[in-house]
Amino acid sequence: MEPDRKGFRGIWCLLLGFCLLAAMVLALCFWSSMKRPDIVGRKLTDEERAEVAARNSPLIDYIFLSPNADFPRGDSIKKLTIHHMAGDFGLEMIGANFSQRDRRASSNYAIDSSGRIALYVEESNRAWTSSSKENDDQAVTIEVANDETGGNWHVSDEAYEALIALCTDICRRNGIWRLDFTGNPEGSLTIHKMFSDKTECPGPYLESRMVEIAAAVNERLAKDREEEAQQ
Repeated sequence: MEPDRKGFRGIWCLLLGFCLLAAMVLALCFWSSMKRPDIVGRKLTDEERAEVAARNSPLIDYIFLSPNADFPRGDSIKKLTIHHMAGDFGLEMIGANFSQRDRRASSNYAIDSSGRIALYVEESNRAWTSSSKENDDQAVTIEVANDETGGNWHVSDEAYEALIALCTDICRRNGIWRLDFTGNPEGSLTIHKMFSDKTECPGPYLESRMVEIAAAVNERLAKDREEEAQQ
């Protein structure tokens, strides 16, 4: 019986294709790791923490930098995107989750129910948060804890006030002098559900207050500019 040469060739072609694909994946992982700063995925020294904080928001209480990001982001910062945690989680727990490579998720910042603020991805880098590379390349993303599970996914007053303060600070430092919630992805204030029909994030409570959040931030930014003009 003659060997099935076509069958052998087919098997070898499949094996060769698999090897090429595996080589491409390994090369991509290596290239990604070469671009990744060595301060991600580990506890920082006091000096490193001070350097990171100086490049980002001075409101930070906790830092643990996630490897789940693009280094650097692919566009300039033009937007803010607000998310909810879908739970009342601590900043350390969120940091541990974002440190897991297989989760392929992160955010630039998070706020817990006591109003503490964490940094997981520096502003100069793109976090993997919003189901949209285009949005996340332009947006600083913020996860907010819920003090109510389900329902309206309420957030605490402390978390809400910290969110206003953080949004104002991010806008001020990045030259966003007006925050607009238009209800669609074109605004400078966006929400996760605009980019995925598989989520209700950030939940009814925060979504219902987006216009109010933008107005509060804009009022503070306008006051800052008035004070600068008087100096």
